Order: sequence, then C-alpha cells, then structure tokens
Amino acid sequence: MKSYKLLTIALLGTIAVGCNDLDTYPLGDHITTDQKDEVVKNDPTRAEAGVNGIATLFSVYANSSNNSDAHYDIGYPGVMLSTDSRGYDMVSLDIGYNWFGNSTSWKDVTNTSSISTLIWRTAYNQIFACNNVLTTIAEDTEDPTLMYYRAQALAFRAFQYHVLAQYYQFTYIGNEDKRCVPVITEKNALEAAAEGLACSTVEEVYQQILSDFGEAIESLTATGHVRVGAKKFVSAATVHGLRSRVYLCMGKWQEAADDAKYAIENSGCTPYSIAEVSRPTFWSCDDHSWLWAVDVEESDRVVTTSICNWPSHMGTFTYGYAQVGSWRKISKQLYEEIPAGDVRKGWFLDEEGLSPNLTEEYQEYVTDAVSEDVGRAYVQVKFGPYKDVLGQTINASDLPLLRVEELYLILAEAQAMTSPSTGAATLGEFVRAYRNPDYVNPVGTAQDIRKAIYWQRRVELWGEGVSYFDIMRMNEGLDRRGAGFEPSLVFNIAPGDPVLLYHIPQSESNANTLLGYTDSATPSPQPVADY
Repeated sequence: MKSYKLLTIALLGTIAVGCNDLDTYPLGDHITTDQKDEVVKNDPTRAEAGVNGIATLFSVYANSSNNSDAHYDIGYPGVMLSTDSRGYDMVSLDIGYNWFGNSTSWKDVTNTSSISTLIWRTAYNQIFACNNVLTTIAEDTEDPTLMYYRAQALAFRAFQYHVLAQYYQFTYIGNEDKRCVPVITEKNALEAAAEGLACSTVEEVYQQILSDFGEAIESLTATGHVRVGAKKFVSAATVHGLRSRVYLCMGKWQEAADDAKYAIENSGCTPYSIAEVSRPTFWSCDDHSWLWAVDVEESDRVVTTSICNWPSHMGTFTYGYAQVGSWRKISKQLYEEIPAGDVRKGWFLDEEGLSPNLTEEYQEYVTDAVSEDVGRAYVQVKFGPYKDVLGQTINASDLPLLRVEELYLILAEAQAMTSPSTGAATLGEFVRAYRNPDYVNPVGTAQDIRKAIYWQRRVELWGEGVSYFDIMRMNEGLDRRGAGFEPSLVFNIAPGDPVLLYHIPQSESNANTLLGYTDSATPSPQPVADY
C-alpha cells in the first residue's frame, strides 16, 4: 500500500523516542534493506532488537494518530478498550472524560473514525515491524537463535491479521469469499508500498494466519521453546493456544480442541485459584495463568504520561480518567445472572456498591471515589492496581493477551460441538475447580452447551478485549437491553447488520485505490426501548 511507506517513519520515530538502548530499536533504523542480510549473519543481536521492537509496539502512545492530545491512542490496550466498549457487557457513561465514548455510543461507524484508524494502524504498524524482521532472516535458516526470532515475527503477524479479519469482515464460516483486508508480507511489502494492494478474501487471510502460526510452532518446537517463558514473547504452547482461537472461528472443532489441549498441557500455566481471584488482581504478567501479555515497564511513555494508559481508563483503584467519571461497569443483566457462590460476582460491586472481594480499606476507597450521581452499582473491581498500591499513580499494569482459563473454555466449546456431554463435562470440571464449587454441568444440544460456555467467557474474560470477537464469532447480534446503558445508548442490532463491521480508514483508501472502497459510513444504530 502506498500509505504503508508512511508507517516506516511513524514506527521508527515511536520506537526511537520510547526506548533507551539498542536492544529495543527495530531493524532498519540504522541499516538499509540491502545491508540487513549480511548484518544479521554477523550480528544476530540485530534480529533480537527487531523482535523486541515488535513487542514494544503493543503499548505505545500517540502512534496511530501522531497526536499527543489523543489520549485513547495507547496501542493495543486502546483497541481492547474501544471494542469492549462497543459491546453489551461493558457499560460506561458517554461523557467528555470517556475517551472511548465514541465506541460506547457507536459514533465510530465511519471511515474517518479515530478508533478504526487506531485498530488499523496498530495492527499494520506491528505487521510492518514483523515483515522487517522476516526480511532479514532466511526461511531455511538452521540457526536456533534466528529460528526463534523468525518464529516471534510470524506469530505476532498472524495474531494481528486475525485481529483485522475479525473487525473488518464477518466471521469465517459462510464468509470465506468476502473481501477482508490486504495481506502484506515480507515478500510483497515493496510492491504494496509502491503500487498499492487489493484486499484479500477472508479465506486468503486465514490461510496466511495458519501458515504463519504453523511455521512458528515448528521453529519454536524444534528449538526447545515449548513452555511459556518471557510473557511478552510467544512459546510453542502459546502459539498453539492462539491458533486454537483461529480454528474455533473456522469451525474446525477437532483442531481447536487439539491445540487448546496442547497449550494447557505444555505451557506450564495453571488457572488462578478461587482464593487468588477473591481480591482485585489481573495486573501482573508474572501470574501463573498468563501465557502471553502486554508487558509494560514503568519507563514506557504510556506510563510516564500518567493518564494515557489502560489503568487510567479502566482502573477503579488507580489515578486516571475512571476516577473522574468514566467508570467501567458490567452489564446489570449479566451481573444478576452470576450465582452468589461464584467468586467472579465479587469482581463487580453489587447494587449497593459493595463487594465481598474487597478489604475494608479497598471498600472504603471505592465508596469514596465513585460519586452517587454516577452510581456505584456494577463498577468493576476485577483489576487491581499496579503492585497492589491503592490509589496508584504509576499506571504500569500489564495486560493479559492469553490466559490458560480461556484455553479450557476453548477446549470445552470445541468438544461440545462434536460431543455435547464431553464439552459440558470439561466446562463443569473447570468452573467447579476454579470459580464456583456449586456449578452444575449444562445439558442439551451442542448449541445449548456452546451458549453456556459463551456465558462463561463473557464473565471470565470481561474487560480483556475479546468480547467483540465473540460477538462476531457467535453471530447473534448485539442487544443492550437490560444492561444498564443510558437510554440513548440502548441498541438492538441484528446479526449480520453491516454496522457491526469497522470501516477501512479513508486515509488508507485514498492512498491505496486498489482497495476499491467508496463507502464512507454506515448509519448509526438507533436507540430502542429498554427493559
């Protein structure tokens, strides 16, 4: 794509400003493309620098907008917040301090939407960095270190293409031939920059995703990187887990089950216990249930901005935008469905503004912090403050990208689609052991069990940036009635409605005419009567 060239400048500028040593500079900052192959042969640490740069791009400030006043522009955590805000399980007020209000109110349905630009550029900036690394390492390298670096670039690239595929087109099944997004790799990057590139079909995008994940798994397995290590990078177990998500979208149930099971058994990760999640947590990638994470450092620019970061927008116990009115709440309807014996009910305040998961100190803090006019009911207390410091002003919390708990739910769903009783048993064993000892296995058809698992996903993964993926994958539309939204934000959107898709940014279409996009907006959904 012609605009793909512009990413080079933005990417290199961001990394250079945000990092302090050579190990975090991406390849290409000081050497030309023609020099890269020889440099990597002589100094593989250059490849390491490129891979570190790829991971760094998950959490960068003002990278998609080049505007320091865009406080939503915080990298992939901003994507997670914006898309969760579009759904029906995260409730918040559409006020000035809510930087994701355009998603909450569905004003982001145009090709000039800042959120669509955030999604697009966050993904393609990272894809660009991955391609940059892959250009420097031969496909047939037998050097274990370079094989590891190449696997990282392939896996990160595949992850971002799966993100794009789920936001810019409907789910895989039944839409294989529909236009999706351009597939830019190290092999066609120069062509894309010089001449533009048409969108690939959903099928073609998924083929690239599976190819990248497949090669990454082979290399990581061959080099002994099976078990989870540094959480900002991927292991073979992690990639199996990520691929199980892809197979779930494709309806390849056995493959999804096999991958999820492999990741569970080989990652070295175990679910949080009931005791461990009986208090605010989910802020450290050192936790034993996390396979992959956005690993944030105190020196990162998103942290030193003080308020332009994920804890600021989400956190109930930290300094930031939530503290001035943009509190994140769970759907009233979903909260009321959580059984009293389920530890996750305490991840949210009840209708009186109380949670059994909070100490007296924490309860007093949130009672004082949340004003009565906003309402304390259903405010999230799932995510603890960085280092468990109440009123934390250093917002350096890590974010989970893949937890082992999700793999159990993927395994259960994949099993349920071929053997409902098997999937129900897997689900029941997991929930009773780790969340609710009184849970009773669901019964019924494959679809009945699948819906029960989907409900568990909505609760377990609340606020972790996967809810919109599930809404699109389940193809059941989006109904906000009974959730607790303001009357003007209560929508009931039918399955398959074009408004559910994000628009490719106008700036991209202008620069790359081969995309063939002429539409500028989809009519925003209209409010409906609540109940």
